[in-house]
Amino acid sequence: MSKPVVITCALTGGADISSRRNPAVPVTPAEIAASAVEAAAAGAAIVHIHVRDPATTHPSMELAHYREVVERIREKDAEVVLNLTTGAGGRYVPGSEDPRTGGPGTTLATPAERTRHVEALRPEICTLDIATMNFGEHVFMNTPAHLREMAAAARRAGAKPEIEVFDLGQIELAKRLIADGHLDAPPLFQICLGIPWGAPATPETMIQMRDRLPKNAVWSGFGIARQQFPMVALAATLGGNVRVGLEDNLYLSAGKLAPSNAALVEKAVSLLAHLDFRPATPAEARATFGLAS
Repeated sequence: MSKPVVITCALTGGADISSRRNPAVPVTPAEIAASAVEAAAAGAAIVHIHVRDPATTHPSMELAHYREVVERIREKDAEVVLNLTTGAGGRYVPGSEDPRTGGPGTTLATPAERTRHVEALRPEICTLDIATMNFGEHVFMNTPAHLREMAAAARRAGAKPEIEVFDLGQIELAKRLIADGHLDAPPLFQICLGIPWGAPATPETMIQMRDRLPKNAVWSGFGIARQQFPMVALAATLGGNVRVGLEDNLYLSAGKLAPSNAALVEKAVSLLAHLDFRPATPAEARATFGLAS
């Protein structure tokens, strides 16, 4: 029998220019929710959700937008697992006059602000980015103290943190948070590869990061851009789960823009089938990831 693999679809992300590079990237709450429902129908058991300002298309932290997305998805699909980001509010750009003060593009926010929507909407999963790193041209900032506060907020909301790691040292910090009781076992990890300037999307990197995870960890992995589908095949064959979506990759194939998130999920389903895997159902994803039923 084919082995089930959990497919997460990352719908829109927080990149300012992605919606201008590919018009299929959903922007409004209605578009994001519709894209989530289509991705679930194509085989995604989990949808990973950021929201955007409908007027500017820029990333947003507005609770009302999250609430509308969640309510619209639930009207159409009661089973798909919701994964809300807490990555928004972690961007720091040093000011040109005084680097101690945030310049244009800085979104740095308190842990309470970054988890407000999680506590209000109580998703089954929320991300927890164990990363302070150069992220393109800005700094993605998540200090240990902030991570402890955000983990506590997720616990209050009944959400399982998806521990996002972009390099080896971040796995070690996550292990300390687990050992100190801030994150529950068994942990859920997402190995994020190819993001400038994190770990590269190569087989060697994914294997090394997998091997550094706690022995009882459940994990998923992805690569961005042209490495999205090679990393799908690799993560599944290494015993993990997978993630695709327009947050990470705008193209269906070389030179061909993806027409939808569902199209990327469909390609992942087809690729996995050739390797004798099948997409897990939401119920199977809940069992695999240790979510409350």
